[in-house]
Amino acid sequence: METNPFISSEPFSFKDSVQYSDGAIVSKRVLEKPAGNVSLFAFDAGQRINEHSAPFDALVQVVEGEATVIINKEAYSLAEGQSIIMPANVPHALEAPKRFKMLLTMIKSQ
Repeated sequence: METNPFISSEPFSFKDSVQYSDGAIVSKRVLEKPAGNVSLFAFDAGQRINEHSAPFDALVQVVEGEATVIINKEAYSLAEGQSIIMPANVPHALEAPKRFKMLLTMIKSQ
């Protein structure tokens, strides 16, 4: 059984906290609160999350590699260290032209 790598008051690295899996997307929940969630993802090359929308804003932060984020049919290429906000109720998708890791922060409206 895997132990939770996210322990309060202990330093950790997002890059080292999730590993790639061939042909898959791996996700780990960092925080889960009524106001929103923070999740860490590792995408293998060629993987994608199909277009969908959510009722709250979401912040994508690329922590390793390169990602394509598609918001309202417009593609944005993000490199390591770059971020983008996917607005609430707007269709969006994510693609992995190469392997990448990202942090996704979703803030819910009250």
